[in-house]
Amino acid sequence: MISKAEMMNIVFNQLAIDYNCTVEDFYKDSVIITKAVKQEGRRKLPFLSPRCEVITVGNSAVVNASPDVFSFVQKRLKDKSRYDAMNASFVYGVCPYFLPDIDHFKPMDCDAFDFSVIEQNDIHSFYKYKGLTNALQYNENSLTPETLAVAAFKNGSFAGIACAMKDSEKMCQIGVDVLPEYRQQGLATVMVNKLTLEVLKRGLIPYYFTDNSNLASQKTAIRAGYFPAWSHCFKNRLFKKPFSLLNYLKY
Repeated sequence: MISKAEMMNIVFNQLAIDYNCTVEDFYKDSVIITKAVKQEGRRKLPFLSPRCEVITVGNSAVVNASPDVFSFVQKRLKDKSRYDAMNASFVYGVCPYFLPDIDHFKPMDCDAFDFSVIEQNDIHSFYKYKGLTNALQYNENSLTPETLAVAAFKNGSFAGIACAMKDSEKMCQIGVDVLPEYRQQGLATVMVNKLTLEVLKRGLIPYYFTDNSNLASQKTAIRAGYFPAWSHCFKNRLFKKPFSLLNYLKY
């Protein structure tokens, strides 16, 4: 299995591509402002316009801003702290991101359920189960398709599924959902744990993220063997051209 050091190297290099910075920028004790560019190899995630996203791995805050708001963001965050950048009035949507704690990762099981590893070609058959949008995309033509899954069954009946969505060469986003009648039984945690091992076996890096307010989901990540690795503000309230002057008046 890949080492933790190797995993962090892959993840930091991927984040550097996504936010047009260097790996060294993540270790600086300052706010780094970079221009938003759709670089080759970036994760296939939404590219909002105007774009002003903030990411921190605990030292610097890297702010990725599109050209139409770059000057405004640069002036507002000049000489500011990481805390100021993450809590600026014009950004919001803080999400904690988690990575598997490889050095202490332990396989889990649950005797009350049966589990099956589902390969990519068979995942679409689970689209018949509606409302599991945290795991299933319900879109066979997605840019980040489900590539691997672990499904849970109880007495032959489907109970829930965890899916890995491959959004870059080396990284997979993990999503999990459980049918209402099977919740509050620790099932999501076990499925995430089992899927994580399967993804790692294939030489890929799984990561898990959730909303800052969703404590239940954060607890699922921790219990499944993950640790908090970075935080990300992914939305903004800025005006793009030709109304970008409003940013200076409002903020």
